[in-house]
Amino acid sequence: MNKPEMFPDFLYGTAWKEDRTQALVELALAKGFRGIDTANQRKHYVEQAVGAGLATTIKQGIVRRDDLFVQTKFTYQRGQDHRLPYDPHAPIVDQVDQSFAKSLKHLQLGHVDSYVLHGPSTANGIGPNDRAAWKAFENLHARGLTRHLGISNVSLNQLDQLCQGAAVLPTFVQNRCYANKGWDRAVRGYCRDNGIVYQGFSLLTANRAIFAMPALKVISRRYQRSPSQIIFRFALDVGMLPLTGTSNGDHMALDLAVEEFSLEDEDIHQIEGMLVSEEN
Repeated sequence: MNKPEMFPDFLYGTAWKEDRTQALVELALAKGFRGIDTANQRKHYVEQAVGAGLATTIKQGIVRRDDLFVQTKFTYQRGQDHRLPYDPHAPIVDQVDQSFAKSLKHLQLGHVDSYVLHGPSTANGIGPNDRAAWKAFENLHARGLTRHLGISNVSLNQLDQLCQGAAVLPTFVQNRCYANKGWDRAVRGYCRDNGIVYQGFSLLTANRAIFAMPALKVISRRYQRSPSQIIFRFALDVGMLPLTGTSNGDHMALDLAVEEFSLEDEDIHQIEGMLVSEEN
């Protein structure tokens, strides 16, 4: 599906950056990224440093707030360490509100563009806590504090259950995307059919084996682009909003440069079934 114009073509992911977070956010914005993904989960993110990077870049006049797409997440206690952004004994609705308020403070913003439930509370299905959390999300949306809602790390069944009971449907699904599982084809198909934008992360790190495949090397040579660029371009061509978390400025520029070309249909189909075909 074609992504609406209001969304960037690429998101810069800020996980696992620790004391480099602010500098890398500033670098990503300077290189041309306008979409920033983070979470109020100190175990893997430094949301406050993301906010410092955003504020500095805005103050320098490199970007305006209106040019940016900022996405953060609410994470259940099981996905956190001891540095919780809410009272763990409070009801889920209050935990969401507390976490969100701290996110706005960390990010130095009056609103976020997307607020994402950082995975369901249970391994199977959607549980009562998820329903409660989503109601709290919908309230934030109704108050204009977040423009869009999303959920990550979901199966097809979980996504369908959430949508069946939601007053406000998710705009985004963010999943780790494995080539040997058809690049999450079933969930992507559900998103396409229901007007949901699929955000794919770990497109490179979760699929290292694909870079050794002769077919990808042939495609890469034909387009005179790196294999990584081919994978990111493939993601765009099948309707994904991809994330990259590179810490290298040159790689940031190369990632954004995938907007300069498109793949032929036959190459898209070949990549989409590459590892699946090999395993069958």
